[in-house]
Amino acid sequence: MIDKEFYGPWAVIAGGSEGVGASFADQLAEAGINLLLIARKPGPLEETAEAVRKHGVEVRTLAQDLLADDAIENISKAVADVEVGLMIFNAGANSYGHEFVTGDLDGFRGVVKLNIDRQLELSHVFGAPMRERGRGGIMLLGSMAGYLGAEHQSIYAASKAFSRIFAEGLWLELKEHGVHVLELVLGVTRTPAMARAGLNFDIPGMVVWEPEDVARQGLEQLPNGPVYIVGGDTSAAEARSGYPRDKMVEGAAAAMRKLMGR
Repeated sequence: MIDKEFYGPWAVIAGGSEGVGASFADQLAEAGINLLLIARKPGPLEETAEAVRKHGVEVRTLAQDLLADDAIENISKAVADVEVGLMIFNAGANSYGHEFVTGDLDGFRGVVKLNIDRQLELSHVFGAPMRERGRGGIMLLGSMAGYLGAEHQSIYAASKAFSRIFAEGLWLELKEHGVHVLELVLGVTRTPAMARAGLNFDIPGMVVWEPEDVARQGLEQLPNGPVYIVGGDTSAAEARSGYPRDKMVEGAAAAMRKLMGR
């Protein structure tokens, strides 16, 4: 069970309405930590909030498009009167996938803004008070996509690589001040977002994680940064970090086409 004295009394979950984010909300609420849940769609957001209130904690919701110019200001205002001991950034989706040179630059900029800019801004907003208090945690949701380039998601993959390297640096800076930082790297997970992306979860032999298992591992491993790969199996990450790069990238692309049914 996560320590509410260290990570509480409030947690902020960006992307907290479904899938892994909703599982984080349920497990943190069960541990007695109050929540601010942030997501773009108010319907699923309120459903998750109502479901986790059964644990007896206070739950606030903010229906917010993180790409909006006032997103960080609105999030800060929503918890200005409370102490946030944990920030989970679970909002980094591939919002625009396309071949780069024929794609829309504004679409790619949106991926960067969501996965990099907003992650940095929220880590800055909530990380500084944690450093001063000498406790707390920041969890950034990563992806195996961040270990090598990929067709039609080159910007998304690059943003996930950025996230991992940023987490490692932030971990170094904050660990001496008692703040935990973890990049939780996901593989294939049975979430609504991955289902909407068209992933085939039924390929024989493929390991598919459930959201509640991912959230549990993330909370358990939060003190053990800077990077944890769901399942504790680092072989895939090690393989994707190898050489020659052309064979690595082409092999992963073939596997992804099969996963996407192409």
